[in-house]
Amino acid sequence: MNETRTVSARELHDWLISDDEIALIDVREQGSFGEGHLLSASSLPLAELEVRARPLMPCLSTPVVVCDKLDGSAEQACERLCAGGYDDVRILQGGVDAWREAGYELFSGINVPSKAFGEFVEHHYQTPRLEASEVKRRIDAGENLIILDSRPFEEFHVMSIPGGIDTPGAELVYRISDLAPDADTTVIVNCAGRTRSIIGCQSLLNAGIPQQVFALKDGTMGWHLAGLDLERGADTRFPEVSEKGLRNGQVMARQVTDRFGVRSISSAGLDQWRDEASHSTLYVLDVRQPEEYQRGHLRDALNAPGGQLVQATDQFVAVRDARIVLVDDTRVRAAMSASWLLQMGFEQVRVLDSGLTGETLEHGDGTREALLPLPDVAGMSPAALAAASQDQVVVVDIRRSLLYRRAHIPGAVWGGRATASSWVARLPAERRCVVVADDDRLARYFCAELEMLTGREACYLEGGLSGWKSAGFDFAAGSDDALVPPTDVFHRPYDRESGQEAAMQTYLDWEVALVDQVQRDATVRFKAFD
Repeated sequence: MNETRTVSARELHDWLISDDEIALIDVREQGSFGEGHLLSASSLPLAELEVRARPLMPCLSTPVVVCDKLDGSAEQACERLCAGGYDDVRILQGGVDAWREAGYELFSGINVPSKAFGEFVEHHYQTPRLEASEVKRRIDAGENLIILDSRPFEEFHVMSIPGGIDTPGAELVYRISDLAPDADTTVIVNCAGRTRSIIGCQSLLNAGIPQQVFALKDGTMGWHLAGLDLERGADTRFPEVSEKGLRNGQVMARQVTDRFGVRSISSAGLDQWRDEASHSTLYVLDVRQPEEYQRGHLRDALNAPGGQLVQATDQFVAVRDARIVLVDDTRVRAAMSASWLLQMGFEQVRVLDSGLTGETLEHGDGTREALLPLPDVAGMSPAALAAASQDQVVVVDIRRSLLYRRAHIPGAVWGGRATASSWVARLPAERRCVVVADDDRLARYFCAELEMLTGREACYLEGGLSGWKSAGFDFAAGSDDALVPPTDVFHRPYDRESGQEAAMQTYLDWEVALVDQVQRDATVRFKAFD
């Protein structure tokens, strides 16, 4: 690798407040990232770099600044990025500590720009809200109301307000006419905390629905802190859109498009942007639900369901001032999502006016090319692993520790890829290692690393835990078999095994205080519309 280039905190700050393209990535583990990071940084742990770099930073000529806490991960990331074709990679000199010492802000938590934006929206638009106790009173009184949960189904299924209907953020305006055809119905929008409740409620208000709309203050956390019971395992989801519902949704989306100046792009215009994508970053994001996306999507589109795109923009878009084209089949969800991205400061966002019409569609999950060539290592099928004796193999799970805690192969041990050098010596020497990851490609990279660290041959479980479950095999839960204390995840209050109530209150207080901190930082510019 050539001599590492660096950028000072002051130079980086000036860069971030300019209108130039730049990708700022923090390659520490998410747990460390959540303790304190730059507002504009996307979390891209070194352990996931090979499979997430290309989707997050699709243009190889984009200037990339890498930061860490002087733990050596930035240098390793630079080496991998340069080997993968990125030609302008630099390191923040002095890491995140130097940023703070220069007088700039560090932020705790994750998805901070989106969460701060939610608070900005509530403050600017005076988004109406109801306390949990008042919503419960209205339910008990038999009032005509509907509770719409704006989170993805997986989160809704874990815990929800009793009687709620899962309707992720961008689906609200698209489906509200079918969900609440009576103009006298009161609509309550909730999420786990605050952001998606606020954005969902304000989306319906911006669309001009005739019903009264409120955000549930503090979401399911506020409900729990009020001493009210949450439902577990609910599976009530939104209905299919009727023809009348679609027409109403499109009318409302056009009103939002006009109000917020949402611009469209033709297929020809998108093709021109595609031709220029080697020097101007382009994201094509399909904002429909994952099952719709998998049935057919544009060849270069990634799935970014609209509600989650606004809730966690930094997980999908790492390049400042990039071109973004949003796609769906009816323009409703794309238009609503675009209206929020514009207010978040993404000036070059467009809605594809032809939607999916006239394009050759691809199927599947839209997996992108890995950053580096894949090592040639053997795979093992779930059936072969199930038939193997525990004296023959040891299953090493390198997924995020929270996922391991929720479900893993019986007898598996957990260890983070980033800290492997500290725990590989604890693996039983006489057994063959079988690596489990969320992405088989990460498992293959780690197999090669294991061989380098230990001299032992390793293989990977084909399809990971999903393949194991699909084959009908049992799984276990808990984290007793962690080889090292996990630091790879920033735990949300409801991910904690104890002290949840105190953590919830701390989280809610933190979220409300973000607006002032973002104003002091000044590297993110939210846009208000009257």
